[in-house]
Amino acid sequence: MSPSATPFAAILFDNDGVLVDTEGFYFQANREALARFGVALDRESYVDLFLRASRGAWDRLRERGVGEREIDEARAARDRRYQELLGEGDLLLPGVAAGLAALAGRFRMAIVTSSEPEPFAAVHARAGILHHFELALTREQYERAKPEPEPYLRAVERLRVPRERCLVVEDSERGLRAAKAAGLACWIVPSELTRGGAFEDADAVLEDFAAVVRRLGVGGGA
Repeated sequence: MSPSATPFAAILFDNDGVLVDTEGFYFQANREALARFGVALDRESYVDLFLRASRGAWDRLRERGVGEREIDEARAARDRRYQELLGEGDLLLPGVAAGLAALAGRFRMAIVTSSEPEPFAAVHARAGILHHFELALTREQYERAKPEPEPYLRAVERLRVPRERCLVVEDSERGLRAAKAAGLACWIVPSELTRGGAFEDADAVLEDFAAVVRRLGVGGGA
């Protein structure tokens, strides 16, 4: 498919797990925060609670009688630890830098994320890819997070592009549900945490970011 033949004018990217390799850090920060209260969070539970249901795991503390003040303190400690972990290692996923450079100027591009603005800014201060995007929609800019459709509907409204000309690139089941509920085409690139998910409703399931670029008919995604 050549760029001129693609039906899409805009691409809406999820952030964590699609562009940047941060989901493992967030899992670790949550696991450490819960472990202080004797609650074990394994990878399967994390995927189910955070990446499918979008619930989080604080109910597990409430079930043990932990009060809201202590939960707020645990959440703050989790956020601090997450910020520390973001300073370690490479953040960009393979193929993202070259792929975005190839797509730039051919498609309008936006990031639609459940990330809070502070960690989002910390990640992208290091990642160096924000200049490719005309819009970055973070958690404070909408009321109901994925799997609700609002984040994607808000992005489409801001871009003023018809829904049928917008493509979503996601890695999680909650993201897929949000995109489809918004009436948008959605391609899935599973992350390490989400491989094996239920992606039957996706318009395509692709191996990596470079495969997204190739499917759009653009060179430079290797």
